Amino acid sequence: MQRKITFAEGEYYHIYNRGVDKRTIFMGEDDKNHFIRMMYFSLSIKPFKYRDLENTSFHEYEINKKLVAIGAYCLMSNHFHILVRAKDEDGITKFMSKLSTGYAAYFNKKYDRTGSLFEGAFKAEHVDNDRHLKYLFAYIHLNPVKMFEPKWKVSGIADRQGAMRFLDHYRYSSYYEHVNRGDREEGLILEKEAFPKYFEEKYSFNNVIQDWITLK
Repeated sequence: MQRKITFAEGEYYHIYNRGVDKRTIFMGEDDKNHFIRMMYFSLSIKPFKYRDLENTSFHEYEINKKLVAIGAYCLMSNHFHILVRAKDEDGITKFMSKLSTGYAAYFNKKYDRTGSLFEGAFKAEHVDNDRHLKYLFAYIHLNPVKMFEPKWKVSGIADRQGAMRFLDHYRYSSYYEHVNRGDREEGLILEKEAFPKYFEEKYSFNNVIQDWITLK
């Protein structure tokens, strides 16, 4: 199926996909860690074979030129979200091809399965205004709250402090880096300077997340 959206250099896009038939695509922590590592290595315009980089740290892998800039990401059990800015018109397609194809090959081999892992081609949404872009930083990082309170979007949050603590300890999103604690290796995935400076002041990002939880 031909994609309806056209990617343009310098523009922002919300990228997401889920498992075929809504199946689980991350069976455990190892799978999520593998996807995050592949996400970092896939940023480079250089081709790579994951087996050659399996024991390579992010700091050891030099990226001279990136296909995309990543501003936020979150992995859930059966889907993922990535907020990107295109470096050129082909960058997003190349980045996602490396990431999706590589992860599907890893997953199928590990779990002895064949066929498509994802629900067709990745989905993309053009983000063309500040309000939408700022909202996505909250929306993407709030996804894990479903694991803490599954019906929070309908009934609201009964334990807001507990929800914030849960987000704070969820390792498979870029939330940790956005609350000014960028001491994880995974922080190297983000290129914050490629995005508007919505959260310059310390704790301002955390305050935005709390505001969204309070509104629900």
